[in-house]
Amino acid sequence: MKKALITGANKGVGFETAKQLLQNGYYVFIGSRNLDNGIASVEQLKSEGFENVEAIQLDVTDATSVQAACQEIDNKIAVLDVLVNNAGINGGFPQAALESSVDAFQQVMDTNLYGVIRVTQAFIGLLRRSEQPRIVNVSSSGCSLTLHCDPNWKYYTHKAALYGASKAAMNMYTINLAYELRDTPFKVNAVCPGFVATDFNGHRGTGTVQEGGIRIAKYAMIGENEPTGKFISEEYNPETGETPW
Repeated sequence: MKKALITGANKGVGFETAKQLLQNGYYVFIGSRNLDNGIASVEQLKSEGFENVEAIQLDVTDATSVQAACQEIDNKIAVLDVLVNNAGINGGFPQAALESSVDAFQQVMDTNLYGVIRVTQAFIGLLRRSEQPRIVNVSSSGCSLTLHCDPNWKYYTHKAALYGASKAAMNMYTINLAYELRDTPFKVNAVCPGFVATDFNGHRGTGTVQEGGIRIAKYAMIGENEPTGKFISEEYNPETGETPW
């Protein structure tokens, strides 16, 4: 049975991704900053008939928490097959480039970029033991530099200086990570769940959280002949998913 860790998985897209992986026979660790929230999510999943799931306290902004979670999981399993870096914050609104403070930028970066780095570097040893390790960094087409320079793009006016910068930086980290792992069995991709209705966006999204979970889980389960080092948004590009950086 393959094993997966999803950060920020107690609700929203992370929770739905967990459900999709459970339906496909994975054992899933629900990473949650607040352990009680994670336990509640596990109880909900078990009430729906899923048994191979447990909660792990994991605050991606806290190196001690990340290392403790890694040690706890390492004590339970020999191999981690999937890491989904899903935990993220939007930083609140409005997000003006000239008015948002450096402290505000640092806070968003600490979760959306540095959190991904902390978790990935901590768990890379467990992932290397897998025959087909997969890393999915949950991104957004809304952080595409190319699209945000295109006045014809439908979300052109939806600028968010904090969130966009953090996810664009995370995308560059994804590119470098995929490059460093290019001659290994790893598949590393940045995947957008789409503009789905969750607490994250005040439920303003036009898609369902289930659609988002399906999209993320798909790239957590891809085969050896599938792409790596790509930016994927099936909402933007329904045919191939590939999205301009």
